[in-house]
Amino acid sequence: MDGKVMVTGGAGYIGSHAVLALLDAGHEVVVVDNLVTGFAWAVDARATLVEMNVADPRIADVLREHRVRAIMHFAGSVVVPESVNDPLKYYGNNTVATRALIESAVAAGVPHFIFSSTAATYGTPARVPVAEGDPTVPINPYGTSKLMTEAMLRDVAAAHPINYAALRYFNVAGADPKGRSGQSTVGATHLIKIAVEAAIGKRDAVGIYGTDFPTRDGTGVRDYIHVSDLAAAHVAALQLLVERPGESHTLNCGYGRGFSVMEVLDAVDRVTNRTIERRLEPRRAGDPAELIADNRAILAALPWRPQHDDLDGIVGDALAWERTLAERQA
Repeated sequence: MDGKVMVTGGAGYIGSHAVLALLDAGHEVVVVDNLVTGFAWAVDARATLVEMNVADPRIADVLREHRVRAIMHFAGSVVVPESVNDPLKYYGNNTVATRALIESAVAAGVPHFIFSSTAATYGTPARVPVAEGDPTVPINPYGTSKLMTEAMLRDVAAAHPINYAALRYFNVAGADPKGRSGQSTVGATHLIKIAVEAAIGKRDAVGIYGTDFPTRDGTGVRDYIHVSDLAAAHVAALQLLVERPGESHTLNCGYGRGFSVMEVLDAVDRVTNRTIERRLEPRRAGDPAELIADNRAILAALPWRPQHDDLDGIVGDALAWERTLAERQA
């Protein structure tokens, strides 16, 4: 592909891994991040970092200056319980800001857009695994804010020469196996992140929010996907958009199987050879009992195949990164 790829939120967790995957595949990358939750040091030195908010109208100038031909959009807010308590933040950071970014993309003539969407768009699915054509009835503002963006992309692609891929993530976990990046956010709410923090002594215990779900052990079941597999899916989706400019795609990103909270914590105990204290807590608002991807569509559309589909391996990579962070902060 001629031109560069802009990665918004490229100093954050998933975005920094997408930057690595793009660079490793030979793409030129410009990262746009306001560094509110991201880290400049997380951006690979081969990329260009521009500190800016994606809603800034000057983004169109950055797109033109760097000859950007595709945008991968990761910038936004991602904590489900927070979205319930502060919905306007989520509609502002996720929906309104993305609308501004899409407007800049159209103004600058960017032909390809890859959007970081979420399985939260499905809400509480009527069936599991859930497929892309199943009803989207979000049960929290986070999911709604992402679904609104999907609708905007659909309508903009019908009116302008731009195509898109909306990738609906399930639960992202792990870290770059080469130790180049990982989940570094302070106060992160991802289960595996919290558990490996507890394993190295950063936390006293891990809270289990809900033990009365209609699942095999009463705790929530999720489809955990390794962040490097997810990044690879973005690179493959970009290639599809370039090769088929008249098509857009909405695809689940998951492995098609789920693990309960208890099973994840058992895996952390196995990998660390220690027992993490578990504290039982009430359910959190906006949490469905079970979310597992029907991933047949992404396997059919892309040459992408998971390379890290192993729960203990995901935990091991997350643990290695947590120890690297501890050394950095020492």
